[in-house]
Amino acid sequence: MSDQILPLNTLRHSAAHVMAAVVAKLWPDAKFDIGPATADGFYYDFDMEHHLSPEDLKEIESRMRKMIGQKVPFLRTEVSREEAKALFQEKGQTYKLSRLEDIPEGETVSLYTCGEFTDLCRGPHVENSSQIGAVKLTGIAGSYFRGDEKNKMLQRVYGTAFPTKQELDQYLQQVEEAKKRDHRKIGVEMELFSTHEEIGPGLISWHPMGARIRNVIETFWRDAHYRNGYELVYTPHVGRANLWETSGHLGFYKENMYSNMDIDGDPYYVKPMNCPFHIMIYKTKPRSYRELPCRWAEFGTVYRYEKAGVLHGLMRVRGFTQDDAHIICTPEQIMDEIREVIRFSMYIWRCFGFKDVKAYLSTRPAKAVGAPEKWEQATQALLEAIKAEGMSYQVDEGGGAFYGPKIDLKIKDAIGREWQTSTIQFDFNLPERFQLEYIGQDGLRHQPYMVHRALLGSLERFFGILVEHYAGAFPTWLAPEQVRVLSISEKFADYAAKVEKELRAQGIRVSSDLSASPIGAKVKTAGLLRIPYLLVVGEKEQADGTVAVSLRDRTKAGGKYYVKGDVVPLDQFLARILQEIQDKA
Repeated sequence: MSDQILPLNTLRHSAAHVMAAVVAKLWPDAKFDIGPATADGFYYDFDMEHHLSPEDLKEIESRMRKMIGQKVPFLRTEVSREEAKALFQEKGQTYKLSRLEDIPEGETVSLYTCGEFTDLCRGPHVENSSQIGAVKLTGIAGSYFRGDEKNKMLQRVYGTAFPTKQELDQYLQQVEEAKKRDHRKIGVEMELFSTHEEIGPGLISWHPMGARIRNVIETFWRDAHYRNGYELVYTPHVGRANLWETSGHLGFYKENMYSNMDIDGDPYYVKPMNCPFHIMIYKTKPRSYRELPCRWAEFGTVYRYEKAGVLHGLMRVRGFTQDDAHIICTPEQIMDEIREVIRFSMYIWRCFGFKDVKAYLSTRPAKAVGAPEKWEQATQALLEAIKAEGMSYQVDEGGGAFYGPKIDLKIKDAIGREWQTSTIQFDFNLPERFQLEYIGQDGLRHQPYMVHRALLGSLERFFGILVEHYAGAFPTWLAPEQVRVLSISEKFADYAAKVEKELRAQGIRVSSDLSASPIGAKVKTAGLLRIPYLLVVGEKEQADGTVAVSLRDRTKAGGKYYVKGDVVPLDQFLARILQEIQDKA
């Protein structure tokens, strides 16, 4: 292994063990839960009397680096369940005893020892600590044992590890840039959205400026869907319990659903998903193969229970709007439909300024519904669609849901972070549960194929990604306010108002600042809102029917600064900005 390039997860998981070994040395009374690798690094959960501080993290990190330099070996031992139980009982490691019970009977029980610390772990790990590379501890948080608020709160220490210090430094720089782009911070500055304890956690209130952007997104989305052969539908926010029983949600998803309401003696639930409603529209009449494919799309607001500890701005909420669509088609149509969905997805992402998109294909798991030949056809359709678009992709063997294979599309933002967004999911389960049928060309009844498809995913989460991608400095076509007219003094307020009126008549999102404030103060105020264009008007502009254009400076992060452009006739500026909006620039 020492001559191989080690997977990042292996480095990070090993770093978590090294951290635990240091904590065990510093605080012998500590009890240990788990220490997995994560997408960004690793963590370990501790139960201890001592409350860890930032100063403690510095000491732990220093000792970790020393231990990494000492080439401490990682030794794997396979033991019986009874031996592992005796070991952790002797050490008083109650959390490890609980985790031991999770290991299925007959599965190998393995321990890893690093220095004086022995952990219950499947591995794999590095051969010795020097292979871990560069480490950094990044924070402390509380975490309930097994994620259950009824259990004890543990102390979670987060960290990250990379093969080289250069890679670590690049990552830490990205983290600092991400803090500046935090959508919650920018959302306050630009007055885009808010959350309120009085309303409830995880429920978003869209302010006028945020609602403007949302309206632009939704209008673009609807127009694009109509052009691509979709029809839009609208469905209720609640449904009877028997609908969710048929769909299987009450059997598999009830803990995430709100809540059992009694209406006229019947139990109802708020919808966590839109699919059963679209299926019921399909079932309103007999369907012929001539009507297929049905492509039905909806901006459908759904509600799902998320634990309070994981709620995060717009990224993790309890009420959100899905740009949901379902395609119901014949087996013969499925290849073309999937290829078209991929093409459409790529078009959408390019329009929003995301060029780096990667596909992840998840295939048939061990336990699955549907005939193997259907799975093979569906998986091949997904794979061919990815290849047809020339996309880079990875295959997750056995990673599909029990009801069908899927493609996840992940985009990279302006600072290199990857976000999971679009999902294209085959479903052999719901057509069977709801007994969907169509009359084929042979005059017989057949079961159609069904594809769940969300391009943006959650509109709230997508908006949060969009805010951080652009650091609030949206391209002109998306900006909530595209132009602000600034009068040099109140003497030119009438001309400024006239300019505003002419721009507004052409559909430009525009306002005026006609106050007596100094022009520098007006520019600074506009900068906080990241407005793409400022039009300054004074005596000369009024006399000539022109405007002095200031452009948002794209060379500086945050979009709060401006560079002076030309003085041009108003109609010339109008033609320019209309073309820019049309080009999605």
